Amino acid sequence: MTVQLHRLSNGVRVVTEHMPGLQSASIGVWVAAGGRHERAEQNGIAHFLEHMAFKGTKTRTALEIAEAIEDVGGFINAYTSREMTSYYARVLAEDTGLALDVLSDIVLNPVFDPHEIEVERHVILQEIGQALDTPDDIIFDWLQETAFPDQPLGRPILGPSTMVEKFNANDLSAFVNERYAPGNLIVAAAGGVDHDHIVRMAEERFGHLAPVVQVETEPGRFAGGECRVEKGLEQAHVALAFASPAYRDDSVYTAQIFAMTMGGGMSSRLFQEAREKRGLCYTIFAQTGAYSDSGLMTIYAGTSGEEVGDLLGLTVDEMRRASDDMSQDELARARAQLKAGMLMGLESPANRAERLARLLAIWDRVPGIEETVEKIEAVTIEAVRAMAGQMAASGAAALALYGPVSSAPSVEDVTGRLAA
Repeated sequence: MTVQLHRLSNGVRVVTEHMPGLQSASIGVWVAAGGRHERAEQNGIAHFLEHMAFKGTKTRTALEIAEAIEDVGGFINAYTSREMTSYYARVLAEDTGLALDVLSDIVLNPVFDPHEIEVERHVILQEIGQALDTPDDIIFDWLQETAFPDQPLGRPILGPSTMVEKFNANDLSAFVNERYAPGNLIVAAAGGVDHDHIVRMAEERFGHLAPVVQVETEPGRFAGGECRVEKGLEQAHVALAFASPAYRDDSVYTAQIFAMTMGGGMSSRLFQEAREKRGLCYTIFAQTGAYSDSGLMTIYAGTSGEEVGDLLGLTVDEMRRASDDMSQDELARARAQLKAGMLMGLESPANRAERLARLLAIWDRVPGIEETVEKIEAVTIEAVRAMAGQMAASGAAALALYGPVSSAPSVEDVTGRLAA
């Protein structure tokens, strides 16, 4: 498998990876235009724009966009994250040219028809309502806002309904002009692809774009705090977060391994102690999320209102204990899980293309898989214990609680117990 990178003269980056033997390909356009690139009055517009891209262009109706891909048996979709918006398609290898033609059309030529804006506004408001009715979904938005208060990085990707109700065609066009600039665009493809063909098509579709000077993104500053929403649910939903390394920091692999040992699977500490031994919950897990300048290590669980205190106390005690007695066996198991998850995922061309775009956005190059494996292997037991100790001693945490949580410990109780 060969990764090839090309830069158009205007700054658009084109990266491909040929996967021998595959008859299909995944191709997409990734734009550095996510939730954290919005101003306060724009919150939710990146996601709104992602929806509107499929509602018609200067040359295709919404139905023609869908038919163009589905007529050849393909699949097209998009998503918005805090740092990127992705438009991607999965097609047979011979249809990659068609896929890129459609993708470039929806990215560069959307027609913001007022009627379609109203239709999609209603769809997004329904999506926001659905999120609010899904406790183990909305709690992560509240946790993010608590961790990064009054900052773009802390705002919800969907935006508040009050903001979504106001967006118009001029607002959408302004965001495109601000953020959909050549230096923010990455065309990535993996599978049965020909690099030179993709480059030629990218030049035809994107080569005319003029560079745009970008506004600096406001840095993320972890603050922590508490969000507590009392509601008569069957379960209390608990999410706890600590500051974690940014993705350009090699210690991000230490954080990933620490999270894996704490709550990355059925053999993890929290799963064994909280669920298997004490029956405090059905679901409990830990994970890391990294951004360009910050990150979070998050622990989530659902439990009864009466047992929130016991669950949080056990979680804190396990974090403290990890700084003293994390074992080599746990480290080896977490390493194996991390490597296997990455390598198994890369058997999919869609995941390969995603990896190409993500790493190129982070490093402006695509580190080899071997380089990533070496960094995972280089994590030591001392480093994992030290990270556990640093989080425990930091004195800062973000805590989000939803459901029957009136008697739950406060974030000050949690950090106090950690530091004790």
